[in-house]
Amino acid sequence: MGKSELWRRLRLRENLQGYRFLLPWIIGFALFTAAPLAQTFQYSLSNVKVAVTGIELAAVGWQNYTRALFTDPTFVQLLVEYLIETAVSVPIILIFSLIIALFLNVPFWGRSIFRTIFFLPVVITSGPVISELVAQGATSAPQVASSAAVAAFVAQLPALLREPVQYLLTSFILILWFSGVQILIYLAGLQKIDRFVYEAAAVDGASAWEMFWKITLPALTTTTLINALYTVITLSHFSENKVIKYIAARIYDVEGGIGYASAMAFLYSLALIALLVATFAVLRPRVKD
Repeated sequence: MGKSELWRRLRLRENLQGYRFLLPWIIGFALFTAAPLAQTFQYSLSNVKVAVTGIELAAVGWQNYTRALFTDPTFVQLLVEYLIETAVSVPIILIFSLIIALFLNVPFWGRSIFRTIFFLPVVITSGPVISELVAQGATSAPQVASSAAVAAFVAQLPALLREPVQYLLTSFILILWFSGVQILIYLAGLQKIDRFVYEAAAVDGASAWEMFWKITLPALTTTTLINALYTVITLSHFSENKVIKYIAARIYDVEGGIGYASAMAFLYSLALIALLVATFAVLRPRVKD
């Protein structure tokens, strides 16, 4: 048996093992999500009217989609801002998570306490809690964007980037709030790296910086991909997401209603899928022959 054939069999075995872990989710999706998803798509192609006798559908084809893309500038603007904010937020969250994970991976007294502290926001910030914190302004720092240096920097940016960058600067606390799970995943990845590799590199005269770039980061490639995908998905259904709030408000709009909101929801989902595909394409591990 050649090496290539053996490699293919090992990959097939790993893939089958992965599908076994996914099986509960696949069953749950088929039982509880597939039918509502198909019904929502049907709504997106219709003018939906809720009557006393039930829901009445009048087919309008792709009219709701064209309206959202070409005659609703608010939706398009919010969607573009979401994509830009996510593209900027994900690297910030990943870098912060990696730095904290490196810090927590060093043996010191009270390390478990610090791990709990960094993960605690993930536990306590459910939808109502984070919404209340946002309403009170506890997650923003507007004084950062009001400084002369930051204002001058933002003014030099293209018009399309000004509002997302300003949002990131004022909501930096909120962005870092999403780092708890990523820190734990990075920490697990760091603890899987063999200590003997670092010892051998140190014997060869490698500095700590060289070991970080040539040992630690390459070993965390898959971990970084998982964290990036998780972060994109987490940001996509954040309770204060402007796109989601706009779509929810349009459900009860006389001119739009359920059909138009369903079309926007599918367009938002397609944008999210495109973002996930781009993230996977950029960060996926490259296997060298």
